[in-house]
Amino acid sequence: MSSPCDPKHAPAGDVSAALMMIDSRLKAVYDGNTEPDPGQQALTDQFAASLGPSGIDDLLDGTCTLIFMYMQWLRTAYEHHDEDVIACVVPNLVASMRMMPTSIRPETIPTMAGLLIAAGTDLSPNLWRKQYGYWTKDEMTPLEATAFLLAEHINRVTDDPHFATRIIAEALSTTDEG
Repeated sequence: MSSPCDPKHAPAGDVSAALMMIDSRLKAVYDGNTEPDPGQQALTDQFAASLGPSGIDDLLDGTCTLIFMYMQWLRTAYEHHDEDVIACVVPNLVASMRMMPTSIRPETIPTMAGLLIAAGTDLSPNLWRKQYGYWTKDEMTPLEATAFLLAEHINRVTDDPHFATRIIAEALSTTDEG
């Protein structure tokens, strides 16, 4: 029986815009900028405002697609070493989120863990989340942080600060060609 949260039913959203935002955050952190750059934040806010309601939905769906793709890549990598992606990734990301109480409200962490578990079990994170209603304002930063932390985890696992961005960019270019 097919699940209503099956990825084949999920909109991909604007994966390119989501990747651009995550890549920008990765570069800032790798350049040693741990504090948010007010200018960069203003540009991000302006970009988000320019999207309009349907554009924001596309960006949310794109971010969830990134989470799904990253968890699929990690699942393959961990299975290669006879390890479970959920057991290896979710506790680390939850611990990281708990260390960011200013940016990530504690009550949003279970939702973000649920997104990771949904993606790690071959369910669409955005469809899984949407069954509980529309996204809240308090979930926006944690959602971005979840995608960022997954990308950073992949970059650490591969010892390549550009790997997570590259695998998505390559997947997008392959999709564009086909």
